[in-house]
Amino acid sequence: MAMHYASSPVMFEYPSPKPCRAFPKTTPFFGFPIAASSEPSIRTTSLISANRTFKIRCQERVVVPLDQRWMFEGSEIKGVDIWNKTWYPKASDHVNTDKPWYIVDATDKILGRLASTIAIHIRGKNLATYTPSVDMGAFVIVVNAEKVAVSGKKRTQKLYKRHSGRPGGMKVETFDQLQQRIPERIIEHAVRGMLPKGRLGRALFNHLKVYTGPDHPHEAQKPVELPIRDKRIQKQT
Repeated sequence: MAMHYASSPVMFEYPSPKPCRAFPKTTPFFGFPIAASSEPSIRTTSLISANRTFKIRCQERVVVPLDQRWMFEGSEIKGVDIWNKTWYPKASDHVNTDKPWYIVDATDKILGRLASTIAIHIRGKNLATYTPSVDMGAFVIVVNAEKVAVSGKKRTQKLYKRHSGRPGGMKVETFDQLQQRIPERIIEHAVRGMLPKGRLGRALFNHLKVYTGPDHPHEAQKPVELPIRDKRIQKQT
């Protein structure tokens, strides 16, 4: 038994697509209200369905308000995310000729506490612009290196070792012996151990100038007194 069906056209009506949700004119994206640009960026996409054309309006570009542009420079005014740019020092921020010079008298100062204070200023850790991978520190001059002090029995028990590189070439001497032979090497050895190991540490070590006696050849650099905050750095007699 055959059944015949009448063919009739079926029309489907597509609802109009909803436009993209527009952001408000002001949004706390940067921590303060930001006004929309007077010239929003519009990207038009044509959708042909049932002889209709639709336009999709994309998110409007935001800029810093006029009354707050004095806080920014150049391209930052029109930037989209100006707060998430990490600052990194440029070559002009750490020129050696612009760095300060400090001087410290090592007379009756504890070796370890003096060396840590010197290393902090050579490394630049006392600065707000401190960057671990950049030489941001100052130059430090140490005078009267032969009068540096140690606590306890370190004068006779602390050992300094060196090796010539040949079999049986190990040389060992005490703190007292090295202080009588080369007193500058004691402070240099202590500070070197507190600096980074590698190319940066070798460059930073050149900022240390150690001399015996009260005289030094760096008067032209006009060094100032090294600020010492450790109250226990001076040996109590």
